[in-house]
Parts: sequence; structure tokens; C-alpha cells
Amino acid sequence: MERFKTEFKWAGIFIAVMLLWMLGERIAGLHSTNLEYHPVVTMFFMIPAFAIYILALRDKKNNDLGGQMNFKQGFMSGLLISIVITILSPLTQWVISNLITPEFFPNVIEYALETGYYDDREAAEAYFSYENYAVQSTIWAMISGVLTSAIVALFVRSKELKAPIDLEK
Repeated sequence: MERFKTEFKWAGIFIAVMLLWMLGERIAGLHSTNLEYHPVVTMFFMIPAFAIYILALRDKKNNDLGGQMNFKQGFMSGLLISIVITILSPLTQWVISNLITPEFFPNVIEYALETGYYDDREAAEAYFSYENYAVQSTIWAMISGVLTSAIVALFVRSKELKAPIDLEK
């Protein structure tokens, strides 16, 4: 477990930043009075998400791997971060849905019905529910985590790996 300390640390940082982002969205009214802007603004979370993965893989490279990291090492490190985030996604979604912004689902259901996005209340309630969002966030965490890990590992990897030191000379 000690050798994965960096990945666990950065998965925790990622989740903390996501919770702060959701709190910021709530404070900005994106879960109530400004719901029409919510889908667009939420997509901007990709910026801090990528930044966290970049910082995480650079931390792994510089502090755990002696400044040398190939693509596979970077990808596997990012993948572990993604797995931890994915495993914790239902809990993270529960915190968002029940503690940070418990009014989100009722608000978005009403908004979806008022704007005609949904004509049927039952369908809107089924889609905008903790259960559905927990499943979606879990799937999305893994898919986006794998893609982000691959992209970031490609750029953070060492361009030229140094040859191992020959201790017998």
C-alpha cells in the first residue's frame, strides 16, 4: 500500500476538489435559479480534473520514480487514481446529493418539466435521481479517468529514459 500512497493522495485531492466545485455550483445558483447554465459550467470541471492528473503524475514521476517515468508507469498510476475515484463515486455522489445540494433533484425535475425536456414527471424523476446519478458518475469516472490517464501519461512521461546505472563499473 505504501507504494500507492501518491495515487491515494491524489484521488483524495480529486474528490475534495470535485466536492468544492459542486459547492461552488450550488452557491452560484447553478442547482436552483441558474439551472439553465448548469450543463455548460459543469463541463468546465474538466480543466481542474486534467490539472489534478497532471500534478499527480508529475508527483509520481518526480518523487516516487526518481524523475524517470515511461508511458506505462504513468498510465498505471493514473489508472489507479481513476479506480479509487470510481470506487468512491457512489459515496461522493451521495455527499453531493444529500449534503451539498439536496434541493438539486427537485429543482432540476421541475426545470425539465417546465422547459419540456421531459413531458412525464415519472421519467424526469427516474432520470434525475441519486440512483441514476450514482450509476452515471461511476461509469463516467472510469471512462474519463482512463482517457485522462492515457493523455496525461503521454505528455508527462520522460522523453528520453536514462540508462540504468551500472554499479559494477
